[in-house]
Order: sequence, then C-alpha cells, then structure tokens
Amino acid sequence: MKTPKRIQPLVEEGLVDEVMRQLMSGKEATVYVVRCGDEIRCAKVYKEANQRSFRQNASYQEGRKVKNSRQARAMEKGTRYGRKMQEEVWQSAEVDALYRLAAAGVRVPQPYVCFEGVLLMDLVTDAAGNAAPRLNDVVLTEELALAYHAQLLHQVVLMLCAGVIHGDLSEYNILIDANGPVIIDLPQAVDAAGNTSAGPMLERDVANLRTYFGGFAPQLLSTQYGKEIWALYQTGLLSPSSVLTGRVAVDKRPADVGAVMRELQLARQEEQERQRHSHEL
Repeated sequence: MKTPKRIQPLVEEGLVDEVMRQLMSGKEATVYVVRCGDEIRCAKVYKEANQRSFRQNASYQEGRKVKNSRQARAMEKGTRYGRKMQEEVWQSAEVDALYRLAAAGVRVPQPYVCFEGVLLMDLVTDAAGNAAPRLNDVVLTEELALAYHAQLLHQVVLMLCAGVIHGDLSEYNILIDANGPVIIDLPQAVDAAGNTSAGPMLERDVANLRTYFGGFAPQLLSTQYGKEIWALYQTGLLSPSSVLTGRVAVDKRPADVGAVMRELQLARQEEQERQRHSHEL
C-alpha cells in the first residue's frame, strides 16, 4: 500500500522498509503492519489532539515530568509550543510505560522507537502468526474467562509493583496471543506514586475486568480485587507473589472522634505558630 505521510520519515530514516496494511484505527491512533528488514512489526501513528476522542484529562497528566520549567509554563498557558510539548509528553508516556513494564515482566508489546509521532513496536500475533484478536472479539467459556481474569489480575499487580497504572483498561485494549492476554494502549498510563487519582483509576481498571469477565463467570461479580490490590500497595505489602482473595475486610471499629478533633486542634495550633513566626521575621 501507499506509505502514509506520517510514516514517510521512518522510511527515509531506514526504520521502516514497507507499509503492508492498516491494522486498525482507534480513538487515539491508527496502527499499520510494517516490514522492518526481515521483521514484521506495527507502527502506531498517533492522531492529533483535535482528532482524538480520548481527551488528555488533567487527572492523567498529574505527576508527569517535563524537561524544563519553560515547557511546563507553555503547557499551562496552552500556547502552540505548549500544545506540541503536551503531545510529546502524551506519546512518550506510552513509550516509557512499555519499556518499564516489559522490563518488569508485564505482557506488553516490545517497543523499539518513537519517531515523529509514530511508535514502532512488536506486532502481537496468534498461534497461526496472524494479528492477535482483541479480547472482546474472542469467544469465552466460563473456564477460559476465569483463567484470563486471573492472568490479567497478575499483570495489573506486576504493573503496580513497577509503579504504573493503565488508567483505561478494558476488553478493547487487551489482545489475546498464543499464550493469553497482552495489554496494549498505554498513553494515558499514570504513575502510581505521583498521581492523587491513582487509587480510583486502579480500582476502575480492575472493575472493568470484573464486569467483562463476570458476564461469562458470574461468581466474579461479587469480588473486590481492586480495593484489595490497592490496600496492599498502600501498606507496602504488594508483591508479584501476593495471593489475592477478592475480599476486603470491613473495619467496623467506631471512629475515634476525640482523636480526630485533637489532631485538628494540633494542626490549627501549628499553623498559628507558623504564621506568628513568619510575621516576626
């Protein structure tokens, strides 16, 4: 097929030899099957911000690093340069997450390079060597649904142990290769330690898995794996070998209102002292 304009720079740089076909077009990118020497890979061409249906919500941007203060100010002001920088941060978030997760043993496509807004990475294939189907296109039995759900929960735990939360995990961005689920589409990935919305995002990702697989294995619908995983992470007890139950103990102890009031009073006193000290200076 004719080489898309956005992939032409990769051809000129010798990174891509041939564009074979379009694989899919989604809310944030169009993916092509390409030949790189003897290897068949895929090229993810990110759409411009005004063409994407997935918005760069502030909750996803929180905690992301930029190169310098000038870029940060430009991004805050929304200048042309700032929007360009925001696009680079958005795209590099996926590349960074893929490298980080692949190193942690998470089943994600192996990335190679991101050049001029095009991410070059492994093509995920099925047992016959064809492009792997998305989870929502696979017919599941109850047994297979339970197996895939368990595998994906382990992947979510591995991701969180590596400090990453997908942020938009669903049956539409999980591929099924010959060995099971592979997680894709990570430009909205968030840093677990640097984002105040990390907990709710993790729980939403896991709830999406529960809802989907619960349609084939109803016993999953009453589980609380998201809350359990996040509670273990917050207490520093989460590890790749953590045994999950899907249940969370409810703290039925009465709240110590007196202790809370004492903490508030202490905080007020400290603030008054700080203000008095600043006036004296």
